[in-house]
Amino acid sequence: MDTITAIILAIVEGITEFIPVSSTGHMILTTVLLGFDEQDNLMKTFEIFIQLGAILAIALVYRRRILNLLGIGRKTERGGVMPRSRLNLIHVLLGIVPALAVAFVARDFIKSLFGASTVLWALVAGGILMIVAEWVNKRKVRITAQELDDLSYGQALAIGLYQIISVLWPGFSRSGSTISGGMLSGVSYKASADFSFLIAIPIMCAASGYELLDSYKDITGDTIGIFAIGFLVSFVVAYLVVIMFMRLIQKIRLTHFAIYRFLLAAFFWLFVMR
Repeated sequence: MDTITAIILAIVEGITEFIPVSSTGHMILTTVLLGFDEQDNLMKTFEIFIQLGAILAIALVYRRRILNLLGIGRKTERGGVMPRSRLNLIHVLLGIVPALAVAFVARDFIKSLFGASTVLWALVAGGILMIVAEWVNKRKVRITAQELDDLSYGQALAIGLYQIISVLWPGFSRSGSTISGGMLSGVSYKASADFSFLIAIPIMCAASGYELLDSYKDITGDTIGIFAIGFLVSFVVAYLVVIMFMRLIQKIRLTHFAIYRFLLAAFFWLFVMR
C-alpha cells in the first residue's frame, strides 16, 4: 500500500462512516476497484486505524454531550452549571448492547458475508428501508422525540434493535439502519441522526478494539507511517462531513441517500461485477 492509496481509502472512510450510505460497503467496493484483497491482514489493520480516526472526529463534535452524559465538564463560561441532560447512559446502553451482543456471537458468520455482491444487495435493501422510514415518519407516526433529550428508553432500544440489521448484513449501513429505526419509532430525523452518531462512538470503539487484538502485529516500523496518514486524513474528512451533514440535515433527506445507493449498486453491477 502506498501513500496515495492510503489517502484514497481514508477519504472514503471519512466521507461514508457517519452518513447513511455504508462505509463498510464503500470500503469493500473501493478495494475491489483498487485491486486489493479485503481479507488481507494489513488491509484489515489499516481499516481499523482509519475507523479510529473517524471515531475521534465524532467524539470531538459531540464532546460536550459526552461530558454531560458522564456528569463532568458542566460548568458554563460564566461560572454556572449546565443542567444534566435527560439523555443518559441507559439510553446509550440500550442503543448499543443488542448490536454488540449479536456481533460477538455471530462474528465468524458475519465475516463470511463480506463481499461485493452482498454489499450491492444491502445498498438496495437499506435504501428501500430509508425511503419507507421517511415516508412513515412524515405521514403515519406521531413524533414524540423532536430533540435528543426527548428520547425514551423504548425508542433507544428500538434503534438498538434496528442496528442489528447492519451488523448482520455488511453494506446495509449502521447509520442508515439506526436513523431509519428512530424515525419509524417516532423520533425526528435530526434527533435520530444525533443519537446514531452518539452511539457510534462506543460501538465503534468496542468493535475496533476487539479487531485490533488480532491485528496489532501488523503495526511495525514499516507500516506505522501509512497508518498514521490514514488516521489523520480520516479524522479531518469525517469531522468536516459530520459538521456539514448536521448543518444541511433539513435539506438532505434520507431519500436522497437512498437514490445514491441505488445508483451506486447499479453502476457496480453493470460495469464492475459483470
